[in-house]
Amino acid sequence: MTDQFHRLLMRVQKPARYVGGEYNQIIKDKKDVDVRVAFCFPDTYEIGMSNIGMRILYGVMNEMSGVWCERVFAPWGDMEDKMRAHGLPLWALESHDAVRDFDLVAFTLGYEMCYSNVLNMLELAQIPLLSKDRGGLENIVFAGGVCAVNPEPLADFIDFFSVGEGEESSPEIIECYRAAKKQGLTKLEFLHEVAKIEGVYVPSFYTHTYHEDGTLAAITPEPGAPERVKKRIVQDMNTAYFPTKTIVPSTQIVHDRSNLEIFRGCIRGCRFCQAGFCYRPIRAKSADVLCKQAIESLEDSGNSEITLASLSTSDYRELEALADGLLDYCEPRKINLSLPSLRADNFSRELMMRIQKVRKSGLTFAPEAGTQRLRDAINKNVTEEEILSTCATAFSGGWNSVKLYFMLGLPTETDEDVVGIAELVYKILQVWRENGSGKKRGLSINLATAYFVPKPFTPFQWAAQITPEEYLRRVHLLQANLHAKCVDYRYHESDLSRLEAVMARGDRRVGQALLEAHRLGCRLDGWDEYFDYEKWLEAFRRAGLDLDFYTTRGFAADELLPWQTIDVGVTTKYLLHEREKALRSEATPDCRTHCNGCGARMLSERRLCDESPAV
Repeated sequence: MTDQFHRLLMRVQKPARYVGGEYNQIIKDKKDVDVRVAFCFPDTYEIGMSNIGMRILYGVMNEMSGVWCERVFAPWGDMEDKMRAHGLPLWALESHDAVRDFDLVAFTLGYEMCYSNVLNMLELAQIPLLSKDRGGLENIVFAGGVCAVNPEPLADFIDFFSVGEGEESSPEIIECYRAAKKQGLTKLEFLHEVAKIEGVYVPSFYTHTYHEDGTLAAITPEPGAPERVKKRIVQDMNTAYFPTKTIVPSTQIVHDRSNLEIFRGCIRGCRFCQAGFCYRPIRAKSADVLCKQAIESLEDSGNSEITLASLSTSDYRELEALADGLLDYCEPRKINLSLPSLRADNFSRELMMRIQKVRKSGLTFAPEAGTQRLRDAINKNVTEEEILSTCATAFSGGWNSVKLYFMLGLPTETDEDVVGIAELVYKILQVWRENGSGKKRGLSINLATAYFVPKPFTPFQWAAQITPEEYLRRVHLLQANLHAKCVDYRYHESDLSRLEAVMARGDRRVGQALLEAHRLGCRLDGWDEYFDYEKWLEAFRRAGLDLDFYTTRGFAADELLPWQTIDVGVTTKYLLHEREKALRSEATPDCRTHCNGCGARMLSERRLCDESPAV
């Protein structure tokens, strides 16, 4: 295999994707290993190596005695074609052993359009696609990640799901497997044991039945299976595992820098945002811990940039203290400190001016909606005055580039809201004319709109997605109102977002369409070069499913939803209440201003969220 493998490397793009051997990769002696884990990221090396969650769990599992976790990524099309032509199975980067030789095969699910890659990687690994076709304790396939909150589209293929954060559950799963292996348990016996671990969902233990109209009639657990599976969370971020010695990639990746996770959760409650609800309750690291981790990471990796990772960086309570500590280290070493996920309502010019001493980059804001009425409906909790004031501050400080992100098709959106995006852009342009300090260079506004996708565990999970035709009409309406040369407008294509909605809100029957799509050759669907919408339409026709049932059909408030077996902490009662407030364009204060009783704090052992008691 090695000689053949080396010959193939000479015939493909970016061979560094496939060889491993990077600084800080973990190599173990197989004689000392009794459990091997193939940790699969269902996308390319460049995407997977940028994923902070994968870096964390890779380290967590490899710290276990007798356990060797290795990385596996989806090959690019040219390598896959040659693998199939030569009968070469999918391999792990560290040992170059075939994935089929591993005990556990774990997938991380970060976005819905990677599902076809999951099936493709299993096939390339020469592992049966369907869970029912895999017997014994070899090649147990499990999956986690944010998309696991609705596991049903993958239920036929995955033996079990790990719901929530995996730092603590992954070692428990591995120890459960190790015990089952020693005791000679059957696969079914092992699944019954692993289902006892909090956060583990075994789909084969639940029967789904349907009404004549296609909606779910009942989800029936078998005896002993929990009615609802509660997600796992890390209780104390300060003591949680974080890798300061991470693998330094051997080729350029999407985010080629050190990443520092400052807190989990979000105080905001934007009604379209799945992550904002699924990562609750809010838990932060102290500035001292973060500074120590950052310096250790930078000194080990040699990276020239570090970014602070969170859903809303400027909401971190100790941001200024943290930035001061990091900048004292970074500035003399010409290391760039990046603060993504900034908000217009708490932008600090002083902080940004200091941060940008090493390298000045453009500013990015996501108002999401063009009018205040719609921003209130989606609970963005940012005003036009705050947006314009922030831009004025930035422009007077020398910035001349801003990126703006919006959505089209949000619930309650009207043409007035669409045109409001253009009007807001022109107001920003006027602010630059009045405040810009580098007018000779001119202003650059990069404007992007996305097609709204309703996601589980949000107040908009019941909402209908507008039709592709209506989405394009609104795109053209916005285009017709944009005339400034400084504005570069781009919009997401509707086909991909439509499929994303199906996978996000799909039930167990969607798995058949996914299987048909795989048989038709669908793969790497997140890449324009490979995405083929017509193949997907054919797959749904073969499966006898209607895309509109999952997309443009609004779900009834009392409808049984496919993901209701999963408990993320946020109650349905709260989400319905937020939906009603959205219809009235009524905003909800952020969690720091007032606890709104979403329920997620009950997941905390101390019944606290953001270190503040509920009121």
